[in-house]
Order: sequence, then C-alpha cells, then structure tokens
Amino acid sequence: MTLSRRPFLRRLAALTTGPLAVTVATALALLAPQANAQSEPTPARILVGFSAGGSFDAVARLLAERLRLELKRPVMVENRPGAGGRLAVDALKSGPRDGSTVMLGPDALTAMYPFTLARIQYDPKKDLLPIGTVTEFPFVLAVSAQARTATLADYVRWAKANPQQANYGVPARGAPHHFFGITLGQAIGVPLQDVPFQGSAPMLVGVIGEQVSAGIDAYGSVLEQHRAGKLRMLAISAPQRMPQTPDVPTFTEQGYKGIQGMGFNALYAPAGTPPAAVSAWSQALARVLGQPQVREQLLAMGMLPVGKGPDELIERQRQAIARWEPVIRASGFRAD
Repeated sequence: MTLSRRPFLRRLAALTTGPLAVTVATALALLAPQANAQSEPTPARILVGFSAGGSFDAVARLLAERLRLELKRPVMVENRPGAGGRLAVDALKSGPRDGSTVMLGPDALTAMYPFTLARIQYDPKKDLLPIGTVTEFPFVLAVSAQARTATLADYVRWAKANPQQANYGVPARGAPHHFFGITLGQAIGVPLQDVPFQGSAPMLVGVIGEQVSAGIDAYGSVLEQHRAGKLRMLAISAPQRMPQTPDVPTFTEQGYKGIQGMGFNALYAPAGTPPAAVSAWSQALARVLGQPQVREQLLAMGMLPVGKGPDELIERQRQAIARWEPVIRASGFRAD
C-alpha cells in the first residue's frame, strides 16, 4: 500500500466509527436502492383479457419469455379475464402510457364489439394504438367423432332433413364463432340455431357428447380433440388447408366460398404512448415471431405466426370490419 492512501483510509475509518457513523450509514442505505433502480429496468406488462391456461394466455407467456430478451427488461403477463377481453381494455386505458404496458387482444375488440354491444366503454380507433398482429387462425365446424355426419356434405344433408335439430355450439354469443354459424346457415338454406356455452372447454364437451349437433370454435381449441379422435373437423375457414391437418378441407373447396376468414390476435398500446415506445415493441415482436422455435410452438397451438407492424394491423382491422359489420347488422344481434 502506498503512503498517499493511508491518510484517506484513516479518515474513512474515523467516519465509520465516530459520531458521524450513523449519518454515513443512513446515506449509503438511501443511495443503495437508487443505484439498484438505475441498474434494473422497469418490468413491462402484457395484459390478457382471458383466464390463465387458455390459448391467449399461452401465446402471451410465450411472447413474454422472448420479448424479455429483445426489450432487455422483464416482461410479465397479467390476466384480466372477463367481458370477452374488455376488462383488459379498461386496465390498458387506465394504466401508464410510457411503453411499459401493452395488451394482447382478439379481433372482436376492434371488428365486432362496436357493432354487437349497445354500450361500449372504449373507442378502438382512439384508445388502442396498434403495435402488430401476432397470430392468425381459422375457425372450424366440428362434430362428435361418433356422429354419422362424416363430411360437410353429410352435415348439410342432415341439417336440411332435420332443421329443428340443426344447432351449433359456440363458446359465447357475439363472437366470430357465432356469426360464422349464421353465415353457414344462410349458405345452406337452414337457419342454424346457436347454443352458447361458457367458454370453449364446456362447448367441446357438449359436442363430444352430442348435446349439440356441431360446434364452431377457433382451430387451435379443436385441434387437440381432433387429434385424440374425439372430434371430427368437417371444414375450416382458412383460404387453404392448415399444415397441422392437411386432411381437413376448407369450406371454399367444398363449395362454400363465402365462409372464409381468419381470426387474429394483436398487441396494442394505450393511446398517448410515445411513438418510439410503440416502434420498439413492434420491432421486438417482429424479431420474436421470426424465430424458428417460436413459430414451431405457435403452429403446434394451431396458430399461424404473423409478426407484421401497425400498418398491416390497421388494414387487417379494416378488412375484418368490412366483413363482419354487414353480417352483424343483418342479424339484428345485440349483446346488451
């Protein structure tokens, strides 16, 4: 040790052992949390308007795991289930606008609820800033594996012969599942009756047990039961067959061109979030959805990864509104 450092060490020892010891210790204690706060970035949140364990929650948690590395900050999933995802919108609107909070939401929030709800507590165009489309997925008409209707043509013949029994289960009324059923009924000339359930799981149980003649749900919700041999997919609403089930035909190739369309989920930020923060999320999302492992996991869930930015999402929303608004208005349906 050099002689020049000894006086400094004697003074430091005096401070930490003499009357000023408490003051020095207090100052160091106050400074320590500030140093930690500066070194650790603020955690970000992805709000999900559905319960833990569902498909939306699974996608959000996959994103959170990967976005943490891209954004270089912790990313947590916060479930706000209820009202078809609208409780998450409420939380997004009342949350911070600094880029720390986003929401994973379904297409119904922007393309359907404005027309199915008499009272809506948000304006999709003013309150939700598009970040990017995450995944897209088709809808499926499925029957019990024990049903005699082995094909869509079989089901159509049966429905025409038994119009009083021609119904279809849906996870909830007022969602795309519901209106795909209305569109199918119009196409085959039989007014199919929707039977709402409290979510996908009980609806699929009802279809398997033949409590309803068929069910319409998102592809990923039906995929596992189809693979297990409990349900049979008769047709999907995608423009082409899905890679997971190349044996399942589309509605279009079976002669029903009007029954085509993909559902989607997307990330949104609250209005007032700085453009730079929105851009950072959008770019990170694109990088994550370009990773082969992430794409494989999403395909296994029955979803097609997208990863496009705000402009593509805005156009996708416009197309969804153009498709569903006339159908909803013609049906006269109102949820409240």
